[in-house]
Amino acid sequence: MDSMDLERERGITIMAKNTSVRVGDYKINIVDTPGHADFGGEVERIMGMVDGALLLVDAAEGPLPQTRFVLQKALKQGHKIILVINKVDRPECADGTRIQQVVNQTFDLFFDLGANDQQLEFPIVYACARQGWCTQDFDSIRDLIDGKKKSSLQPLFDLVIKNVPAPEVDVDKPFQMLVSNLAYSEYVGRLAIGRVKAGTLSKNKRVIRAGDGVNQNFSVTQVYTFEGLKQTEVTSISAGDIVALAGSELFDIGDTIIENESTPVLPRIKVEPPTIGMIFSVNTSPLSGQEGEAIQSRKLRDRLLKEVRHNVAIRFEETGLPDQFRLLGRGELQFAILIEQIRREGFEIMVGKPQVLFRTGENGEKLEPMERVTLDMPEAHTGEVTALFQGRKGLLTSYDMDQGHGRARLQFEIPTRGLLGIRSRYLTITRGAGLFSSEVIGFEPHKGQIVHRISGALICDRSGETVEYGLLGLEDRGSFFVGPGVKVYEGMVIGEHNKDTDLNVNPCREKKLTNIRSAGAEFLVTLAGLKNMSLEQFIEWIDDDEWIEVTPETVRVRKKILAGNLRSVKRIEKPE
Repeated sequence: MDSMDLERERGITIMAKNTSVRVGDYKINIVDTPGHADFGGEVERIMGMVDGALLLVDAAEGPLPQTRFVLQKALKQGHKIILVINKVDRPECADGTRIQQVVNQTFDLFFDLGANDQQLEFPIVYACARQGWCTQDFDSIRDLIDGKKKSSLQPLFDLVIKNVPAPEVDVDKPFQMLVSNLAYSEYVGRLAIGRVKAGTLSKNKRVIRAGDGVNQNFSVTQVYTFEGLKQTEVTSISAGDIVALAGSELFDIGDTIIENESTPVLPRIKVEPPTIGMIFSVNTSPLSGQEGEAIQSRKLRDRLLKEVRHNVAIRFEETGLPDQFRLLGRGELQFAILIEQIRREGFEIMVGKPQVLFRTGENGEKLEPMERVTLDMPEAHTGEVTALFQGRKGLLTSYDMDQGHGRARLQFEIPTRGLLGIRSRYLTITRGAGLFSSEVIGFEPHKGQIVHRISGALICDRSGETVEYGLLGLEDRGSFFVGPGVKVYEGMVIGEHNKDTDLNVNPCREKKLTNIRSAGAEFLVTLAGLKNMSLEQFIEWIDDDEWIEVTPETVRVRKKILAGNLRSVKRIEKPE
């Protein structure tokens, strides 16, 4: 169901999507939600559309860090959970011991999250989705893997029909539907997606879009339901269906579609407040417009507002400058995905360093957001990782070595400020084998200063193209982000300095040609290597006085003040 290019490239779910399956006389609507806390807004607005949940857990890896976040949201809604242990055919599960350990770990997770007695009595299904079978009988797993027995996914559908209650709806009441998602069609325009709470609706009927002072009358031009992965056009719908309606270009998430003004408006979708903010600006660099469309402030504002309408977890704020806008969200990954989408649309923009959103307590004290971080990693790296997180004001609250395959699971409570720029360092320490998940747990008094970046920047002092000879002469000063033959300009950051101060350098310096030769002059000398930084790594790396310049072809870092004689090279300690 992951249809976006970014979802397929990264192997994660970003947007919630829905489908349906017909089993006998029943129609089962299925909604796939993201697992990462940065996309928690998707989870929170979708939970109202469903009456139960399938918790999918790997038979060898067990409940992953992100499992906690989604399960917590489902339990809070009071949903009945069915546990699906998938990939039981993996070699690590041959004797069944690991599968039982995973079931016990999942039960502990349910208990830890405050599940009630009814939710703790969850049914368990053992599955091999790749081969298309599942079973509730633990003792038959081996025979199914060896092909001695045959099965299908029917036991899972039977469990859903038995355990998940049918939606509580009333067909005889006036039409009522909460808009939980939006889509767009080239033919009919904006689509409102949601579950019908009450009543029936037919094509061309007049209805009202209501909520938060909104009162718009419109005619329903198209009605769709979901059959499999396709939208199917129908003439009428009734309570309990998950549907898509067309007829208004002003649909917004949280609106209620009602039949008449006497029909009550449903409560608007509530999500957790944002914890960090980020400035988006038009591209003002000397290379603006050479690799993409250098959009004006009006077009950038419209694009950001469009994103806010589709994503309830993001908020939009004006700044004091006409070409800069502020978005408030959940995390760096959420912003990185949005920036990547904008650059793939052919636009050029600049973004600043993420800033944590502070609050003021009842007694006037400064409060900051705290997060619970769950880390799953090889045991050999626990010492280095613990030192890294404790250096960022993290408090170790849990240390579990019983994860199988030499892995450990650690939990820290750490300020959101401490997480900025830590993900790439964590992956480097764990050689890419570590899993990382976080969730906001509340606001606590300010924890003091946290060192973000101890190194300075290598800054180009002129416009031109980088030359290998010039870069070779600067190799002992730090590591480079760019290689030879790259266009640069004054104020552009080309690398990371070894020391804690910024350094203005000339990477365009060419070798002077003479008719005098020296011994060894013709030896081949090449650069030791480049530090290839991704967009997410740059978001973690930059400081308050820097911009990330994002174009469809390139991601660069530059100083906000380009002229070298107008900015200091000293890294002044910035107030927290």
